[in-house]
Amino acid sequence: MSDTGDDDFMARRDAARDRLDRLFGSKGGNADDRRTWFEEVYDTAEGDPAAVPWADLKPKETLLDWLSRNPGGGRRALDIACGLGDNAQALADAGYSTTAFDLAQGAVDWAKARFANSPVEFSQADLFSPPADWQGAFDLVHECYTVQALHGELREKSYAAISGFVKPGGTLLVISRSRGEGEEASGPPWPLMPSEFARFEKEGLRLVGENSYEVERTGRIIPHVIAEYRRD
Repeated sequence: MSDTGDDDFMARRDAARDRLDRLFGSKGGNADDRRTWFEEVYDTAEGDPAAVPWADLKPKETLLDWLSRNPGGGRRALDIACGLGDNAQALADAGYSTTAFDLAQGAVDWAKARFANSPVEFSQADLFSPPADWQGAFDLVHECYTVQALHGELREKSYAAISGFVKPGGTLLVISRSRGEGEEASGPPWPLMPSEFARFEKEGLRLVGENSYEVERTGRIIPHVIAEYRRD
């Protein structure tokens, strides 16, 4: 498995990012534009995870820390936009009965191949037209980096779509890049502002806690927030 800290890996990643940024749909657009762009990311990667800019080949450390304090005990979890599957597998390893989906079939196929013996139920689905029986069905919903990849109307719709998966008594865990209120962002990604994190509260969830932290990437310090919400 590739090491995302390797110089050659990072050079391939930078080249892939430059190429993908030039493709139609990379800077936003409607649902079809974004679907086409995400599918192209995986279709043109040719098996190289360095060509998938958000693939770390390991679960997020903040997620692992949270899971160490909140094991699943067989409860149901949903991993949104699962990519290559690392976070979904971490949820399953922590004892959650895990469903994971991605808009791109290529991502789903890749995740299944990487975790061939996994109990995770990987499937292709659209955040904005999911299976009806997913509504209000999950004890834990994990959202990492999805909203920050959306812009305009799709971003506006995403808060309700994500919150809708959380069952009464359930938890939504949001991990995202963050920025100050009103601070300009030239995406993708478009980090979330405080008022955007608050949108989940407007969808009937209660903020349980949030923590700001920083991630260092190739000499850059990137602000992040992990926020936990509950549907009472």
